[in-house]
Amino acid sequence: MLLLNVMENNQAGLYIHFPFCLSKCGYCSFYSISSIHLIPEFVKTVSREMAFYKKSFQSFDTIYIGGGTPSLLSFQQIDDILKSANAIFNIDRQTEITMEVNPGDVSLEYFQQLRKQGIKRLNIGIQSFNDSLLKFLGRRHSAEESIAAVEGARQAGFDNIGIDLIYGVYGQDMKTWRETLNKALSFFPEHLSCYQLSLDGKTPLDKQYRKESLQLPTENEALDFFMTTSKILTDASYIHYEVSNFARTDSLKSRHNMKYWRHSPYLGLG
Repeated sequence: MLLLNVMENNQAGLYIHFPFCLSKCGYCSFYSISSIHLIPEFVKTVSREMAFYKKSFQSFDTIYIGGGTPSLLSFQQIDDILKSANAIFNIDRQTEITMEVNPGDVSLEYFQQLRKQGIKRLNIGIQSFNDSLLKFLGRRHSAEESIAAVEGARQAGFDNIGIDLIYGVYGQDMKTWRETLNKALSFFPEHLSCYQLSLDGKTPLDKQYRKESLQLPTENEALDFFMTTSKILTDASYIHYEVSNFARTDSLKSRHNMKYWRHSPYLGLG
C-alpha cells in the first residue's frame, strides 16, 4: 500500500539505460555494447517495456537517460522515447529529465534540440581537462571538446549542467587535479560529480595496471584527494550532499540520484 501511495504521489524515478558505445573506456564496468545498428530496435523495445509497466507505475517526477553513451541517439529517437513516456505515464512540466552526454558527440545545435525535446538537465562526461589523462582513460574526446561542450550547453540555454570528473588516475598529481577542479569551476556548473577511479578486474585498464605494475593511490593519498576536492568545492559554495556529488543549491541536487540513496521506488529500463 505504501509503495502504491508513493507512486500515486509522483515520487518514483525512471531510469533508461542506453547500452551503446562506439568504444569501451578502459575503466568502465557498466554494461555496454558497440552494435549501434541495434539502436532503432532498442528504442522500440524501451517503449514496449514502458507499456508493460503501465499498471505498476503511474507517474514519475524524475527521468534519467544514462549509459552507455545516450548522446549517440538521434533527435528523432530521443523524441520517440520521451513521447512514449509522456503517452504511457503521467509526466508533468516539473519532472526532472536528465541525459548523459559525451563531449565529443555534441554541438550547439544538438543542445538546442535537446532543450526543445524537453531535456532539462545535463550530465557531461568530461572526466578530465587534461588530454594525456583522457587518452590514458580511453576517452574519445579532447579537453578542447570538453570546453566547447560546456560552453555550447550554456549558450543553448541550459541552466542545470552537471560535470563528471575522475581523480586518482595514474599520472595525476594533486596539482593536476586542482587545475581540473578550477577549470570546471570556471564554468559555474550547477552540479559536479567527482569520482575516485576504481578498477574492476574485468576492465582493460585494470589489466594494464597489473601488467605494467601501475599503482593506484594509497589509502592516505585517496583520502587526500577526497578531502581536497570537498574543501575546494565547499569553499566555492557548493553543497557536498553525497559521497561524490556537489550542488550549488539544495534545489540543484540530483533529485533522481537521491532516490537511490533514500530507497525511493524507481523503474529501470533498457
